[in-house]
Amino acid sequence: MSSTAATKTLTLNNGASMPAFGLGTWKSKPGEVGRAVVEAVKAGYRHIDCAWIYGNEAEIGEALAGLFAEGVVTRDELWITSKLWNNRHAPADVEPGIRETLDALKLERLDLYLMHWPVALRREVVLPAAVTDLIPLDQAPLADTWAAMEGLVDAVLTRSIGVSNFSVPKLRALLEHARIPPANNQIELHPYLRQAAMLEFCRSSNIAVTAYSPLGSRDRVAALKTEGEPVLLEDPAVAAIAQAHDVTPAQVLIAWALQRGTMVIPKSVDPGRIRQNLAATSLQLRDEDMRSLDALDRHRRYVDGRFWSSHGGPYSPSALWDE
Repeated sequence: MSSTAATKTLTLNNGASMPAFGLGTWKSKPGEVGRAVVEAVKAGYRHIDCAWIYGNEAEIGEALAGLFAEGVVTRDELWITSKLWNNRHAPADVEPGIRETLDALKLERLDLYLMHWPVALRREVVLPAAVTDLIPLDQAPLADTWAAMEGLVDAVLTRSIGVSNFSVPKLRALLEHARIPPANNQIELHPYLRQAAMLEFCRSSNIAVTAYSPLGSRDRVAALKTEGEPVLLEDPAVAAIAQAHDVTPAQVLIAWALQRGTMVIPKSVDPGRIRQNLAATSLQLRDEDMRSLDALDRHRRYVDGRFWSSHGGPYSPSALWDE
């Protein structure tokens, strides 16, 4: 990592320097996300995480264009990530998928493009309503989609490529076929879901890890919640560490992610919280703080992928996370 707290970077396996801290845009609503991006960049953020399925890339593109026009930052000073949606896994659909995102973001290239899930949908389907909307991976191999992703690097449409929500077995299988190895795996990661084995595998394979939902995704849709679920931001151990350092629980969780050597992309549209989250990049937790947070692990996924298995078919939880 570089030494400036707000602009810490990790060097990817292709030599690119990726800011370790960024702004997540999942769940950021229309009319709010553009202002959040402007606020974040002006505060010092240099990494914006996007995805086609979030439905807000056009507004983000307008915000970026305004920032460039004002001279707040140049394109080369920002790291922009986006993701290929599941209905674009057919090799012929991969390049049109990134071009749609580039048009919305008003960019000529991305810095990182991820395969969003190891799940394939029929081209005309955005979210599955029936088992027939899902395509088994033996009919839509991830290796074929990955080969098309590699072509995006060759075409200079993205600097780097990676994956999201991939298990260790799926990463291992992908590496066996990859001409360009994945630079990043973006996964749910927080003290309730430490994913120690995943981090160890990615380190040994030179794959950087980005933590999404690092604060426990309290604002996710009701359909993804369970009654009586634990609230990470209200955990007594997190609160005690926050009090000891005179910071917020969110800042503790962000610092924990950074000190583990992962990237982290907390989402906010509130100007005060955007700046608070950035300030967490300067927070140094003690060894005993890290041990206390590590001890909270309960293998608890807040984004458990149940939406892929609710109709039956090939994407059961074990198929997603264990295979």
